[in-house]
Amino acid sequence: MLSFLLIYIILINLLTFFVYVDDKRRARKHSWRTSEFTLVMLAVVGGSVGALLAMLFAKHKTRHKQFTIGIPAILIIQIVLAVLIMD
Repeated sequence: MLSFLLIYIILINLLTFFVYVDDKRRARKHSWRTSEFTLVMLAVVGGSVGALLAMLFAKHKTRHKQFTIGIPAILIIQIVLAVLIMD
């Protein structure tokens, strides 16, 4: 079970990272974009580390408080929940 969870966390964070970076690329091209709801939900379902890394790497969504405050808050909540579950 733990190995499945670890694989899931790795995959969802990779997916989230690439979706955020792709959304930034599309923003530069004035192309179709990924909705903010989808970006936030990817973080909520476990991709918060990938989202945060992509925000730093691609400088994406760094002007939006929903992301600059929300994504780190989601990460902190996920860490607290993980610690409580592991305890």
